[in-house]
Amino acid sequence: MIRRAVLTVLALAVLSGCAPAKPPERPEIVFSILSAESQASSEADWQPFLDDMAKALGRPVKAYYGSNYTALIEAMRFKQTDLGWFTNQSGLEAVRRANAEVFARSVNPSGVDGYEAVILVKSGSGLTLDKVLACDRSLDFGMGDPKSTSGTLAPMTYLFAPRKIDPANCFKTVRSANHETNLFSVAGGLLGAATNNTASMDRLKLLDTDMARRTLANVEIIWRSPRIPEDPLVWRKDFDPALRQKIAAFMFGYGVGDTPEAARQRKVLERIQTLPFKPANDSHLIPVREMEATGQLIAARNSGDAAAVAKAEAALAEVAKERAALQP
Repeated sequence: MIRRAVLTVLALAVLSGCAPAKPPERPEIVFSILSAESQASSEADWQPFLDDMAKALGRPVKAYYGSNYTALIEAMRFKQTDLGWFTNQSGLEAVRRANAEVFARSVNPSGVDGYEAVILVKSGSGLTLDKVLACDRSLDFGMGDPKSTSGTLAPMTYLFAPRKIDPANCFKTVRSANHETNLFSVAGGLLGAATNNTASMDRLKLLDTDMARRTLANVEIIWRSPRIPEDPLVWRKDFDPALRQKIAAFMFGYGVGDTPEAARQRKVLERIQTLPFKPANDSHLIPVREMEATGQLIAARNSGDAAAVAKAEAALAEVAKERAALQP
C-alpha cells in the first residue's frame, strides 16, 4: 500500500515536471479602452488607430472594451490586457493594484493642456450652485464613474468635501454613470444636475451634429474645478520589454511630422480626441495624488479623526516632496 502511494506521488511529480511552467504568451497585444458611449461607437473611432499599431508592430492588436474603469483595472491586474488609456484617478489605481506604470499621456486637441471638471444643469432651469448645494434633497444628481477623476474625485475634493457635504445626504437620488449619459440626462431633464468635464463637452462639440448642438445648448456650467492634467496611458511593468520599446516608438512617432502620412495619422487621432501622444511617467500622477490626499484630509478634519488627519497630512507631505524634487 505504501509502495503504491509512493509510486503515485512519483508519477504525479514526473507529469508535473513535463507540464509547461507558464501558459504560452498571447499572440496579440490587448489595448484596454473605456467604451464611454457604446462599444460600436468606440470601435468606429479606435479601430483605425489599432490597425496602424498592429501594422507597425507586426502582430495583432485587440481592443478590450470596458463599461467602467474598475473592469479595465481588473483586466490589467489579471493580465488580460497589456496597456490602455485611463483617467488620472483610474490610472493611479492601476499603478497601485495592477502592476502598471505610466508611459505616455494624451494631449488636448484644443491646444490647451488639461481639462476641468464641471457641474452641469439644464439651461433655463434657474438652478445656481447655491441652490444645488442647498441640500434640500429635492434634486436628482448624477456623479461619474467612481474611478473618474473629473466625474467623482475632483468634485468631491474641491466642491463637496470642503463644505462638509455628503452627496448621498444632499440630493434626492445620486446616480453614477459615464459623462455622456450624465450630459444627455441633464439636457433631457432626467437629472437636475450632474458632474462632467470640458473634454467630454468638447468631444460632443466636434461631432457637429444637430443632436450634439441641441444637447450642448440645453446645458450650462455652474461650477468648474481647477485644471486637471491630461489622461495617462499605462502598461504592465512585466510586459515584454522589447514590445514596450516598439510600442513607445510607434506611439511617439504617430502623427508627428509634415508628411501626408503624418497628416492622415493626426486625422485618426482626432477621432480619439488627442494630438500626438507625449512621453510621461508615474510623476504625471502627482496632481491626482495631491487631490486625493487633500480630499482625505478635509474629510478627516470634518470627522475629527486625528489618526486619519495625520495619515492624510503625511501623504500630502510626501507628494509635496516628490513635486519639489521634480522642479528644475
